[in-house]
Amino acid sequence: MTKPLLGGMEGVFIPVKDPKLSAKWYEEKLGLTLNYIEEEAAVMNIAEASQTVICLVRTSDHQPMKFPDNNFGVGKYYNFISNGDIEETYQLLCEKNVNVNAIGGEGNTKYFTFYDPDGNPLGVCQ
Repeated sequence: MTKPLLGGMEGVFIPVKDPKLSAKWYEEKLGLTLNYIEEEAAVMNIAEASQTVICLVRTSDHQPMKFPDNNFGVGKYYNFISNGDIEETYQLLCEKNVNVNAIGGEGNTKYFTFYDPDGNPLGVCQ
């Protein structure tokens, strides 16, 4: 068996209007921790055990991320893994007034889409 060329994901880059305001939202609503901030970007840690960071990058003429039309039903680039029960995660986001779509899927596979303040669709799956 050949050893994989890649060992994981270092960073996820999300376009935003204002990294400072977005970082506050990601911290308050999702529990991410601010690692580094400057005028053009904010770097957030997802969790202490996660090597992957979220980089909120200021974009001029901001447009929310839009996944191309497809027949597979995918409408977002990023799916986060629920840290526990997905129904509980869903309810907590609703209580924090986050714009969320209904939970989909069946059996052990469940998922939903939510939106950051810049309209970027993000997902949670279990």
